[in-house]
Amino acid sequence: MKKFKLGFYLVILCFVFLVPSCSQKKDPVTDQTETINPNVFERAKEAAEKNPINFFGSNKSSGTFDFLKSNPLWRASLKSLDFIPLASVDYSGGLIITDWYSEKTSDEEIKISIRFLSNELRSDSISIVSHKRICDQKSKCSISLMDKKFNSELKEAIINSAREIALDDKKREKK
Repeated sequence: MKKFKLGFYLVILCFVFLVPSCSQKKDPVTDQTETINPNVFERAKEAAEKNPINFFGSNKSSGTFDFLKSNPLWRASLKSLDFIPLASVDYSGGLIITDWYSEKTSDEEIKISIRFLSNELRSDSISIVSHKRICDQKSKCSISLMDKKFNSELKEAIINSAREIALDDKKREKK
C-alpha cells in the first residue's frame, strides 16, 4: 500500500512540473520563456498577420491568395483547359500541368504544361510546353514535343480569353 501511495505521489509530482512547461516555449536566442496560446485559430491568425503571403513581390499586406482570383491569365488558362483532366495545379508557384488526354478514336495523347512567368497580361507572361505520346497496338509508346504552332495557338487563345476576362472585370468594377 505504501508503494502505491509513493507511486501515486510521484505521478502527481511529475504532472505538477511537466504540464505547465507544455504551454511555454523558450527562445534559444534571448533565453526568455514565451507563453503559447492554446487556441490554434488565434495562433494561426497571429501568424498570418505577422507573415503575410505575397506573390510576385507584391507589397500588399493581406494574407489572402489574390493571385488566383485577380489574375486573368490564370483564369483564362483554366478556362481553355477545362476539357483536359489536370494532373497538377500550383497557383502559388504559377504552374498548370495536364494529364495525358486523347480523343477516344485516336492513338495519340497530349500533355500540356503552362508556366506563369509574371501576372501581367502580356504574351511573354506564360510559357507553354506540350508533348505528344503515340502508342501502337503493343503498348509501345513514343513521346515527343509538339510543334510550336500548337503552343502558339494555345497561348494566343489564352491571351485573348484573358483580355476578355480583364475587360469584364473592369466593367464589373465600374458598376
